[in-house]
Amino acid sequence: MKKIFLGLALVAGTFTFAQKTSTSTASSSPVRFGVKAGLNISTISNSDLNSKAGFYGGVFANIPVAQDFSVQPEVLYSGLGGKYKGNSDLKLNADYIAVPVMLQYNLIPNLYVEAGPQFGFLISAKGKGNGGSVDIKDNLKSFDFGIGLGAGYYFTQNIGVNLRYTAGLSDVPKNNPGDASRNGVFQVGLAYKF
Repeated sequence: MKKIFLGLALVAGTFTFAQKTSTSTASSSPVRFGVKAGLNISTISNSDLNSKAGFYGGVFANIPVAQDFSVQPEVLYSGLGGKYKGNSDLKLNADYIAVPVMLQYNLIPNLYVEAGPQFGFLISAKGKGNGGSVDIKDNLKSFDFGIGLGAGYYFTQNIGVNLRYTAGLSDVPKNNPGDASRNGVFQVGLAYKF
């Protein structure tokens, strides 16, 4: 728990220090809503799983709070899991509703960096292989907490690309006697602001 609070305090302090001072207390830019989608490359640390490709997609709101600083809450579907080592036919597919809250800082008008917490809610988990699947949701924790770091660039006022890595801080399996097994996901995708 101390690591979580320390990480959040570090992120908040970094963005507060980095933000430019301005005579206005809030940005004149309005809140903008958008959609985003892309590719997940996910892993589970300290497990018998290799990385697996998946999909993410959802909605966001970009809320300016200062000249070059904004908060971006998101609600995303995120497909995580992995492939078992030595047998690419066996997979773990874990579906989450992820709620990241990213603090964004614009380095230049179209380029931003971001960091913040992510709250994940497990909606399904299946082990697949040899033509069948088994529901294993009851073997996994229903809540996942992580910290995301990323960057993005908008080619126009509406269309952009984004990269993010989210490191899980929660153990994925229930009653895990060994080393902590945590989600890790690298995301690359497109965003569209309305």
